[in-house]
Amino acid sequence: MKKSLFSIIFKKYNSVNLVLRIIIGIFLGIIFAIYFPNFKFLKMFGELFIGALKGIAPVLVFVLIIGSLVNGQIKQDGRFKVIVLLYMLSTFLASCIAVVLSFIFPLTLTLASLNEIPAVSPGNMAGILHNLLVNIVSNPVVSLSTGNYLGILFWALLFGFGMKSIASASTKKLFSDVADCSANVVCKIIDFAPFGIMGLVFTAVSSSGMEIFSEYGKLILLLVFCMLFVYFVSNPLIVYIVTRKNPYPLIFTCLKESGITAFFTRSSAANIPVNMALCEKLKLDKNVYSISIPLGATINMSGAAVTITIMTLAAVHTLGIEINLVTALILGILASFAACGSSGVAGGSLLLIPLACSLFGISNDIAIQVVGVGFIIGVIQDSLETALNSSSDVIFTAAAEYRKRRKES
Repeated sequence: MKKSLFSIIFKKYNSVNLVLRIIIGIFLGIIFAIYFPNFKFLKMFGELFIGALKGIAPVLVFVLIIGSLVNGQIKQDGRFKVIVLLYMLSTFLASCIAVVLSFIFPLTLTLASLNEIPAVSPGNMAGILHNLLVNIVSNPVVSLSTGNYLGILFWALLFGFGMKSIASASTKKLFSDVADCSANVVCKIIDFAPFGIMGLVFTAVSSSGMEIFSEYGKLILLLVFCMLFVYFVSNPLIVYIVTRKNPYPLIFTCLKESGITAFFTRSSAANIPVNMALCEKLKLDKNVYSISIPLGATINMSGAAVTITIMTLAAVHTLGIEINLVTALILGILASFAACGSSGVAGGSLLLIPLACSLFGISNDIAIQVVGVGFIIGVIQDSLETALNSSSDVIFTAAAEYRKRRKES
C-alpha cells in the first residue's frame, strides 16, 4: 500500500512542469530562510543535489564525447561542410563575445566554500599552462574519480578517435546506449532539482540575506544580453557574409517558428521535428537538413558556450584569478569544444562548467557550486540557451543552401 501511495505521489510530482517545480522550490527556500532559519537540515537537500551532479558529471562528459565520435558520420557535400563550419564559428564567436562582456561587466558569486580555497591561485600564464598540461595526461581512471575534466576530455578524444574506425556496429550501439543511459540518469537527478535548489536558496539566503538575488539578477541580465547579442548581431552578420543578402527575414522566421517552441520545451532534441518541418517549409534540401538538423542539436551550441564562459569567468573573478588575452582565447576554444559535448537534457551545459573551470585550477568542489548557481537561474538561462541553439540550426542550414543557390545562379 505504501509503495503504491509513493508511486502515485511520485507520478503526480513528475506530472507538474519542471520549471514550475523549480520556481516553487526557489520560493520555498526563500520562505524557510526568512521565517524558519533554524531548519538547518534543509541545507542537506542542496548538498545531496550538488553531490549527485558532482558524481555523474565526469561520467556523462566521458561517455558523451566517446559516443559522439564513435557514432559520428560525415556526408560529403559542400553545403554540409559549410554548415558544420558555421556551427563551429558561431559557437566560438559566442564564447568570445561572452569573454568580452564578462570583462566589461565582471561579476562575482557568493559561494559557500570560499574559505576553503588555497591562498595561492594559478594567476599567471605559466601556472595555468602547467596545470593544463599536467592535468591533460593524468591517469584516465584518476581523472574520472577526481573530476579532472581536462584529463577526461583528453582520454575521451583518444578513445573516441581510436575506436571510430575499428568499432563494430554493435560496439557503436553500445556506446550510444551508454551515453543515452547516462543522460537518462542526469534527467532523474534533475527531476529532484527543485528540492536541491530549495536547499541551495535556503543556504544562500540564510547566510547572505535577500541581497543574494541582486547578484543572481545581474548574472541573468548578462547571460540574456549576451545571448540576444549573439542571435540578433553575431549570427546575422555570419549569415550576411555567407549569403550576401538581408539575414533578418530568416532570423525572425526561425525565431517565430523554432525559437519560441524551443524556449518552452527547453530541449534541442525535442525541437528537432519542429526544425525539420521549418526546413521543409523553407524548401531546403532534405538530404542535407535531415543530417544537419540532428547534428546541430549536438554541436551547434552557441547558447551553451555563452553559459559556460560567463559562469566560468564569474568563478574566476570571484577567486581573484588574473587572466590575460591569451588565456581568455584558450577559454573561448575550450568552452566552444565543451559546448559541443553538452547533453540534450535541461541544464546539460551547466554540467560542463567544471571542465572550463579546470583550465584555471579551480577545484571541482567550487566549480560544482557554480553549477548549483546555474540551476537556480536555470529557468531563464536554459530556456534562452535552447532557443538560441535550436533555432540557429535552421538558420545556418538555410544559409548554406542560399549560398549554393547564389553561386549557381
